[in-house]
Amino acid sequence: MTHIRVVLFDLDDTLFAHRAAVSTGIQRYAARLGEPYGTMAAVDLVALWHDLEEQHYHAYLAGRLDFEGQRQARARDFAARHGVVLGDAEASAWFSDYFEHYVAAWSLHHDALRCLDALEAAIPGVRFGLITNGDLAFQRRKVEAVGLDSRMEHLIASGEVGVAKPDARIFEEACSEFGVRPEEAVYVGDRLRTDAIGAARAGLTGVWLNRRGDVPSADDAAEATASGVIEIRSLDELPEAIGNRAVGSRQNTPT
Repeated sequence: MTHIRVVLFDLDDTLFAHRAAVSTGIQRYAARLGEPYGTMAAVDLVALWHDLEEQHYHAYLAGRLDFEGQRQARARDFAARHGVVLGDAEASAWFSDYFEHYVAAWSLHHDALRCLDALEAAIPGVRFGLITNGDLAFQRRKVEAVGLDSRMEHLIASGEVGVAKPDARIFEEACSEFGVRPEEAVYVGDRLRTDAIGAARAGLTGVWLNRRGDVPSADDAAEATASGVIEIRSLDELPEAIGNRAVGSRQNTPT
């Protein structure tokens, strides 16, 4: 059995509480804007903004929009749903104003640092890193703002590598940065196919952090089982979930 040397994490909604910051940010911004944005119930307002993020951010990851273009598209579509028409410059300014509310709500998940501490205790010498789909400078800003930069050895971003998860090449790039074989690395993320299955396909141990108790499709569930994906509901479960594997590997590794 191979010794686990590196534990890699997704950033948004795995360690970094992205959805919570988005929800808080858009509600505060809509309240500041007032009518007509105040006409939508909070739950619907947040759902709309999350849906637009999914749509346009993935268009950016697929190369159909640039980074600023996906921001403009999100602002423009959100405003249009409220009967407001925004040009490109207006959409950029709108998103910049929203962004300040989003930044003000940045935080880590409550179990993030506790998990890192527990992993260091369970796996002596373990190293940590991040693989994230996004712009390197923007993601690094978040990492530094919440103090993760002191714990993460490398930050691998799709915007820098040129391919996005679940492409195996981004996981291979991360392993290369650490100088480890894929089987010596664990990857933890909140998206089953993008994160856990993608990592498992690349030869890493894939861990799905299913905080919300989502039910996967039959195809995803079958592939996750076949590829040995580990499912956890909290980062507090991670050390035990991979700890036995790490301990067993140490016992079977020649000294």
